[in-house]
Amino acid sequence: MQAQAGPAADPSPQEPLSRRILRDELLLVLGLSLGASGVSALISFIGSVTRPGGLKDQAATLNASAAPGRPWLDLAWQLFGIATALVPVALVAHFLLRERESLRTLGFDRTRPWPDLGRGAVVAAVIGSTGIAFYLAARGLGFNLTVVPEALPDVWWKHPVLVLSAVQNAVLEEVVVVGYLLHRLDRLGWTPAAALAASAVLRGSYHLYQGIGGFIGNMVMGVVFVYLYRRWGRVGPLVVAHSLLDIGAFVGYALLAGKVDWLPTA
Repeated sequence: MQAQAGPAADPSPQEPLSRRILRDELLLVLGLSLGASGVSALISFIGSVTRPGGLKDQAATLNASAAPGRPWLDLAWQLFGIATALVPVALVAHFLLRERESLRTLGFDRTRPWPDLGRGAVVAAVIGSTGIAFYLAARGLGFNLTVVPEALPDVWWKHPVLVLSAVQNAVLEEVVVVGYLLHRLDRLGWTPAAALAASAVLRGSYHLYQGIGGFIGNMVMGVVFVYLYRRWGRVGPLVVAHSLLDIGAFVGYALLAGKVDWLPTA
């Protein structure tokens, strides 16, 4: 009779990852997500400023139709785009798990739902009102393109997809650009001020396709979000705030475009 094996011994603690591994890992995550988006936005911005005419006479369209006239195929493409955009977040979770951490380390979990919702709602209310005013002013001064938050067909899935797109943006940006970036830069020995600047500039960079106003406005938002993350130790409220801001922009535009005079349209 074969003897039963005893309980498995606890695995020995892993050695800390080297600075090179941490750096390369961070660069890979950014290269697959918002770092690449920053380069793409810069190229787009160069194209806009070198095109005849002012920036405000050009449009930057978000959430556009992927298959005009074919709603079911369009829906499939929309859901595919939302799902694949979250792969870098799964990669971040994998890297953290390797070190016996998790997204909970960044404060992205369900342990404090009501404080996260409350704080996020307050942040969204403050930033949303000032953000709209700043965008209108920047566009009026010729520093910004006309942002078209959505150009989807009027089908039954339009608003649900806009909400999902908003949540996807929030999860990706706040987990990667705030929680994970700061967590890694702290491990790499960056000062808090340098890490804040890196996060804010990165956030502004991938909004540069909107124009100088989009870059500056989102960089300021990045400074505020890093400050709040340092204070609260959680990205949860930031994900809530960002989700509410984008839902308001996407769904609000869908409901109000062409019906109010103050909202620019392409």
